[in-house]
Amino acid sequence: MGALVFVRFLPQVGNEAKVEAILRGMVAPTRAEPGNLRYDLLKTTNAEGRVIYHLLEQYADDAAVAFHRETPHYAAYRPAVMPLLEDPISISFLEPLDARL
Repeated sequence: MGALVFVRFLPQVGNEAKVEAILRGMVAPTRAEPGNLRYDLLKTTNAEGRVIYHLLEQYADDAAVAFHRETPHYAAYRPAVMPLLEDPISISFLEPLDARL
């Protein structure tokens, strides 16, 4: 099934559009990477009305995840998005138990 990654971003108030633009810029180049099976950008609003962005990523294997983290678009996005966030990026490596992927 490969590697499944769930990432959470809480933008600082007023930086939501900037964070979204940076994350949208990651979609096409990441989907084009060898070993990338899924790269979905999602948005929700919490009980306080704050926008939260999520990435659901699926890779063929751990080597594909490692490749992703060495790409120029990944290297550029991290320093661009970090100062716009309220909290550090939350990354979870998921173990599918009963998943339809």
